[in-house]
Amino acid sequence: MQAPATSPRLTGVAVFFYVFLPFALGHYLSSLLRNANAVLASHLVGALALTPGELGLLTSAFFFAFALVQLPVGIALDRWGPRRVQLAMMLVGALGALLFSRGTGFPQLLVARAVMGFGLGGCFMAAVKAVSTWIAPSKLPSVHGYLIAVGGLGAATATMPVRLALEYTDWRGLFAILAGLTACSGLLIALLYPRDTAATPRRGPLGEALRGVFRAPVFRTTASLVLIPHAVFFGIQGLWIGRWLTDVARFPDDAVAYLLYMGMAAVIFGAIAVGTITEWAGRRGIDPLDVAAAGIGVFLLVQAAFIVNYQPSFQLLSVLFTLVGTITGIEYAIIAQSMPRELTGRAATCLNLLIFIGAFVVQAGFGLLVGLWTPDAGGHAPAIAYRAAFAVLVAVQLPGLVGFVLRRRRERRAEVAGVDEALAAPS
Repeated sequence: MQAPATSPRLTGVAVFFYVFLPFALGHYLSSLLRNANAVLASHLVGALALTPGELGLLTSAFFFAFALVQLPVGIALDRWGPRRVQLAMMLVGALGALLFSRGTGFPQLLVARAVMGFGLGGCFMAAVKAVSTWIAPSKLPSVHGYLIAVGGLGAATATMPVRLALEYTDWRGLFAILAGLTACSGLLIALLYPRDTAATPRRGPLGEALRGVFRAPVFRTTASLVLIPHAVFFGIQGLWIGRWLTDVARFPDDAVAYLLYMGMAAVIFGAIAVGTITEWAGRRGIDPLDVAAAGIGVFLLVQAAFIVNYQPSFQLLSVLFTLVGTITGIEYAIIAQSMPRELTGRAATCLNLLIFIGAFVVQAGFGLLVGLWTPDAGGHAPAIAYRAAFAVLVAVQLPGLVGFVLRRRRERRAEVAGVDEALAAPS
């Protein structure tokens, strides 16, 4: 992911306007379009008479296409650079949004949603590739945090601002506008991003690189602990938190939009907090994986509150889910710090692939589980449907956390035993 040493440098202001800003805009629009269905769900259900299963499949098609495109995008970025790749991808994403605005049935919208996911699947990785070319490595962690914050801002825009936009247009008009903005974002990248004339470094065989990633103990350990919770976070916050607020809490649409806005805005603060806490813990000798395990434990407690139907504060639960769920983003930092430098780029791509496949399964599967119960006359699924679905999510996440805790205990016992043996050995 790093540029050759012969790449020219830009001033800080030039990097912000020519590199960070255009790619961050693409990442912002990707997050907005990924999460927009959470607010538009009632409009889509009303216009197309979608079942919960169809709604989950429709929204999750974005994740499925997003996942499929990860490895090809990673290879393309290394070969042709972020400028040309992202221009083409953003135009495909714009086409998907335009097709969605004109769809008249479930199959058409499903295809359009998948085209959107395909086109926008490289936004984050293209941004990382671009900034890593023009920004000093010592500054990359903070810039990476800013990119995540911009994504959180896009997710927040998919809530209340989208709800307000619906007072002036319908969901079809909204997607047509977003299609235009997405195309303009791609053109902005093509116009502003500097042409890097440095030679592209040669890469080893893809299969060998991927085997190296999956064989790395840190990758397997991190994925076994954080991957499923990360998929749950993406899959639920992008659709089902909003439906839960409508069906179980029985909040009106404007209140749902406001709570989703608060939750998505919390992602911005959560991403900053995760980085700060991890750095603080590192200075005290606490491993980032231990920080991740503690955060995931809290994340599971929040989901357990959904299972028991914690009524004193439905509003608090919806915001806590997104705030605490940002701990799952620690995966990228752990991989970047621990993997060999030549594998970090493809390790992140593999991680994205697995996360978004998981998010697709979670989002579609959650809808199928909720759809097992008959809705009431108003089209609201019963609370027991959501309680059962959340119970399944906790059940599939818990083994990873328990396994990590048990493994840590064995490691510490082995360390203590080793120290005791060293002290007992004759001098």
